[in-house]
Amino acid sequence: MSSRLTQSALKKMAPGDLLWDGELKGFGARRQRGATTFCLKCRVRGRQRWYTIGRLGSPWTLESARREALRLLLCIADGDEPLTRKDEKQPVTVRDGIEQFLEEHGPKLKPKSLAEYARLCQVLILPKLGDLKLDEDMRREVGRMHAGAAATPRQANHALMVLSSFMSWAEKNQLRETGTNPCRGVRKFRENKRDRYLSGEELGRIGTVLDRRESAGAESPFSIAAVRLLILTGARLSEILTLKWSYVDIPRRQLRLPDSKTGAKVIRLNDAALTVLKAIPKVVGNAYVVVGDRPGGHIVNLQKPWRRIRREAGLEDVRLHDLRHSFASVAAELGGSLPMIGKLLGHKHPQTTARYAHLAEDPIDHLNDLIGGRIAAALSASDPVRGSNAAKDDPSSPATSVPVK
Repeated sequence: MSSRLTQSALKKMAPGDLLWDGELKGFGARRQRGATTFCLKCRVRGRQRWYTIGRLGSPWTLESARREALRLLLCIADGDEPLTRKDEKQPVTVRDGIEQFLEEHGPKLKPKSLAEYARLCQVLILPKLGDLKLDEDMRREVGRMHAGAAATPRQANHALMVLSSFMSWAEKNQLRETGTNPCRGVRKFRENKRDRYLSGEELGRIGTVLDRRESAGAESPFSIAAVRLLILTGARLSEILTLKWSYVDIPRRQLRLPDSKTGAKVIRLNDAALTVLKAIPKVVGNAYVVVGDRPGGHIVNLQKPWRRIRREAGLEDVRLHDLRHSFASVAAELGGSLPMIGKLLGHKHPQTTARYAHLAEDPIDHLNDLIGGRIAAALSASDPVRGSNAAKDDPSSPATSVPVK
């Protein structure tokens, strides 16, 4: 921030730069592509508002734009709604609105989510829609933007979601007419979700490779421990890599995470996971469980060790996230209900766990077969001709006798 905007500072601005005037609060200039525009950010009746004063050049100079910003601020001080020189608000562009949206809504997002929002805006949304007026009908343009990203369907759908969230925010802040979100009605691309579940035999192959590489010193013991914990807890990769010893509660058999993708979370530890944790050495001066190469840090990239492990196990198609899916698969095979699986995985919404519904069908089918066999055996026992023989032939037949009247 400069103490006062100057002509020389304006000339040095690069595309994407935003400079504030340290003398007149809220007055600034930003360069979007080739043009530099003067703006004012202020609060009107408790709401943050952005006003576009005009582009640098005819008729706006630095001093005339500063005087206009001062006039608008004086209107606010008098309790009036600030108006432009033509007694009407200048229309806000999508580019202006998104900048304000990310500034206001961004603190509510996790840093990783905010970075992804900003990236999608820069890569997909702004190049196609940035110069449109925010209050105009842009349903056709939104549809074209989404269709133009068909090569990356997941990214296109995510960008549509971000744009829809932005449009809802714009309606709430009276920058668009209520109920005019142009993203409504745009049909999302079908995403080919890839669910890979490890069989018992495949888990055995990974376990053998982990033991062999650990004994040979071919991998860091912390990398080996991280993979084992991913398999045994169903935790997300980031949750294991950033795990601190202060989060580990051995007596309660829990990992108590203060924050995760879904907020504060408790991961339950089974006996096998506890054994792995107790075997991990603590490094003096490092708070993390999975210690990395840098002093005081944790492992940042587990992909390279994992690629070596899966290659040796002959499982080139298995991703680290598939270990989480496999944990859920085993839970379903053992008869775990979807709510129980969701609780173990830390899902916030039941619909997230619904992707594993087809896995829960296997134990249900098995139980159904046992029930059918038991009932059929009971029914056949009531037949005086074949009842005794059927009971002998069917090992699942109950040891019941039919009274003779």
